[in-house]
Amino acid sequence: MIQPVIAIHGGAGAMSRAAMSPEKEQEYLAALESILTAGQAVLAKGGSAIDAVTEAVRLLEDCPLFNAGHGAVFTSAGTHELDAAIMDGATLRSGAIANVNCVRNPVFAARKVMENSKHVLFVGEGAEAFAKEQGLDIVDPSYFSTEARREQLLRVQRETPDAAVLDHDGQAMVARGQPAPADPLDADKKFGTVGAVAVDAQGNLAAATSTGGITNKQVGRVGDAPLIGAGTYASNKTCAVSTTGTGEMFIRMVAAYDVAAQMEYCGASLEAAADRVVMEKLPTIGGKGGLVAVDAQGNVALPFNTEGMYRGYARVGEKPVTAIYR
Repeated sequence: MIQPVIAIHGGAGAMSRAAMSPEKEQEYLAALESILTAGQAVLAKGGSAIDAVTEAVRLLEDCPLFNAGHGAVFTSAGTHELDAAIMDGATLRSGAIANVNCVRNPVFAARKVMENSKHVLFVGEGAEAFAKEQGLDIVDPSYFSTEARREQLLRVQRETPDAAVLDHDGQAMVARGQPAPADPLDADKKFGTVGAVAVDAQGNLAAATSTGGITNKQVGRVGDAPLIGAGTYASNKTCAVSTTGTGEMFIRMVAAYDVAAQMEYCGASLEAAADRVVMEKLPTIGGKGGLVAVDAQGNVALPFNTEGMYRGYARVGEKPVTAIYR
């Protein structure tokens, strides 16, 4: 029997310790531990990996500390566009949605696409109509807004109106009274996506990812999170992966699938494959960020090539482990 395990992330980036108060750091760590505990409980009761990652990502979406669901960042038009994906490693069934603004928990919509449609990806109005048909919780777009995210957008638009800033960067700059950097790949960046991967007692794997995108992004832009193989992937033959970072680079590298491919075709271990993608391959095209991954034996990998990544894992029967910095 496999010892079930779940791993989660809440974004990666060059998050300076000096820019984060001890109180805020503890708030993030407590949120991560609480969410891991909930996912761990699903697995401890014999629940499936799919159920565990769904619950973990739902809770990440509901937590305003992270850029997904309530607390999602704003587009350049002052709107929200949310994306999510989920994948079942046992069957390779997948579901994803992109550019929705009224579905309370996008991960639920992605799962409905996987389970109740013949398709993999719905976008925009079609995705929202499908979610409504499935009876999901529909909210006013204002539900996703927080004052902190609005300040972030206004500051970015004031300082560098043509720049798109990734997740908490703008928020951190507001707190420090610093101007937004002109380069969206500046060292101050924080890349915001949430995700979870798990293996259950039967050895089945699953992955789920959700995001609110990037602050001041052009309306209609879609990153790697809802793209199977780029930001989300799971196969019982190899591993389950959820990524966070510069989405366009993860798309170009097909980063999540690359980890699995190295394991299947080259016999690489989970750790070696994940490290090669994050530490060697992505940097060749300026890719910054990280990923969380588990394999069918319960091994866990959480590599990142930035200063920090909100992350953690929890094995059934053991205390959750959480961290932000190296």
